[in-house]
Amino acid sequence: MSAETHRGQSGVDGGPEWVTLQRVIFPEHSEMDTAPLYVDMGTAAGTPAPTEQEARKQGRRPVRLSSQAREAHAEDFIGRCSTRVRPGERVSFGSYFNAFAAGYWRKWTTLSRVRLSVSTRGEGTIVVFRSNAKGALLQQKSIPVSGERTSIVELDLLPFGDGGWYWFDLVAGRGELLMESAEWQAPGPAPAAASVTLEITTLNKTSFCLSNLRLLAAHPECLDHVSEVLIVDQGTDKVSAATGFEEVAKDLGGKLRIIEQSNLGGSGGFSRGMFEACGNGSDYVLLMDDDIVIEPESITRLLTFARYCRKPTIVGGHMFDLHHRTALHTLGEIVNPQRIQPDQPYAEMELGHDFLISNLRQTPWMHRRVDVDYNGWWMCLIPTSIIREIGLSMPVFIKWDDVEFGLRAKAHGYQTVSLPGAAVWHISWGDKDDLVGWQAYFHNRNRLMVALMYSPFAKGGRALLGALFADLKHTLSMQYATAKGRVWAMEDLLKGPDALHGMLNTTLPRIRAMLAEHSDTVYLSDPDDFPTAQKEKTLGGSAAVAGRPSLKTLLPWGVKTLRKQLFTDVSAEDAARPQARISHQDNKWWTVSQFDSAIVTNAEGTGASWYVRNPQLAKSLLTAAAASMVQLVRRWDGLSAEYKAKMPALSSMDSWSKTFAEHTISDSRDRNTQALGERG
Repeated sequence: MSAETHRGQSGVDGGPEWVTLQRVIFPEHSEMDTAPLYVDMGTAAGTPAPTEQEARKQGRRPVRLSSQAREAHAEDFIGRCSTRVRPGERVSFGSYFNAFAAGYWRKWTTLSRVRLSVSTRGEGTIVVFRSNAKGALLQQKSIPVSGERTSIVELDLLPFGDGGWYWFDLVAGRGELLMESAEWQAPGPAPAAASVTLEITTLNKTSFCLSNLRLLAAHPECLDHVSEVLIVDQGTDKVSAATGFEEVAKDLGGKLRIIEQSNLGGSGGFSRGMFEACGNGSDYVLLMDDDIVIEPESITRLLTFARYCRKPTIVGGHMFDLHHRTALHTLGEIVNPQRIQPDQPYAEMELGHDFLISNLRQTPWMHRRVDVDYNGWWMCLIPTSIIREIGLSMPVFIKWDDVEFGLRAKAHGYQTVSLPGAAVWHISWGDKDDLVGWQAYFHNRNRLMVALMYSPFAKGGRALLGALFADLKHTLSMQYATAKGRVWAMEDLLKGPDALHGMLNTTLPRIRAMLAEHSDTVYLSDPDDFPTAQKEKTLGGSAAVAGRPSLKTLLPWGVKTLRKQLFTDVSAEDAARPQARISHQDNKWWTVSQFDSAIVTNAEGTGASWYVRNPQLAKSLLTAAAASMVQLVRRWDGLSAEYKAKMPALSSMDSWSKTFAEHTISDSRDRNTQALGERG
């Protein structure tokens, strides 16, 4: 569908060719909780953005106004691309999946104009709108329609230098108005054909994988340019052994391939996808996480946009919250150069924006184009030409691999675009806590590795100070296993980059063995597995005993808390029975540090662990963290040069080829080839 050509849609036979850029689509009836991402049923035309001066006078961000939307009716969505508007009603397609992100097409692609084609049946009006980067809305054209017809509106991309969108509304007359299809189109001819390898890295997420494979099979038009659907299975619950696998493999028409390999983490799985895409001649590799739900049209949109880009460009999709389907994680991210932390490019942007509360037309900041440093590998399309030039992922197992690759590509002159209208649903970070437990090691090591290679500031700017504060917070919070993992991360970072490939499948087992020795990372699901908390009744079970210390009170508070944590013994009673039960949302360092022992719920709500203060362990962990930090400061320049020098070899095809050869268990392509040979 990404290169489908239409002739004579203007009503003149033999007219110019027009290429589909983006179809207007609708959710399945079973996915009606996502309807606000496809249609806006509100009556408001939108809210103009205040000026910067007005915003400063208000002393706050502009108020978001709800569209007071009517609920969409499932029966009105009569097909993937068609809908009806009830008599006298208005439906807007100024929505996440159906508005046209003109600012992005203007900035990154070769197009200077597009057109809207809407096929309708019945009486009503098509009203075309655009916005500017400030979110001010402008009506472009009003087209009365009746009977059966296709309406065409040609549109200029010139006014969208800093952002803005196009969209249209449908207003029904006395009878219902049926929209049979609508498309955003570009003048032909289409760019040269391109192929993509769609790769999913999985670790025991079999049900997710099968569901997404079935979804892809149900939308074959989105696989027109997909040469191979590749599952890199690194788990023990094998996708190929699951009930229903053979059926879905057949439905995918021979495009499905399974590679089983040792658990090399996300970087090992996604690098395998990059490696295989380069080997099979694909023009792109589309990396996707395993625990997601796909909007299949996103595959077509990413590839279509990439083919129109002026130069090879990484094009990523957005992430919506799987448990709150209308909430967008972020519209785009950069790396804060001072702290080496993910950040938002603009202060007015919101994390977790909910389109159910405020849709696109009512959210001015969403109309400004967002330029990013990287895109998460939950869904990210990468040209294989870039991979051949700059290499695959760094062998870091998990965390920061996508960030590092985006920064490396940018250093080579290749941009990443987070494209509105292309997305998956994924469990949000709020429902996980990957800063504690086994992932803390990889967060700390890999973040500081990125700082060594890419920080523009001496000694990494504020990155080291942030790491030291994190060590302190975890230790004061009695998260000793997490703190120990972070110390190991520093020690391994100081060893240099040569061992990274060899550590890919050995580090995690070592960390898990260590975690099992600490009660703060041993999770039990039955509340009766723990003794009754001493103060549970008086605290109401929440333990929200204090707010975060202010800058004014932080120093005296810190001295008092450190004295208690490091030099005051724990009583026998407190060691035998927890003082309180603390819910996950109250698990803050300024709260937990006030206790000697507590039962703390995990982020998923599936279990809890027992935190018990240990002054001797806390002192040894902080001493080790400080010693490693001092070494890192002293050796910063040398280590930085070493990691930069070794990075090309570590991410090269040759290095990864040796790692894959050592850790590959099976490849369905080899089995299929062998079976064909036997039958022959």
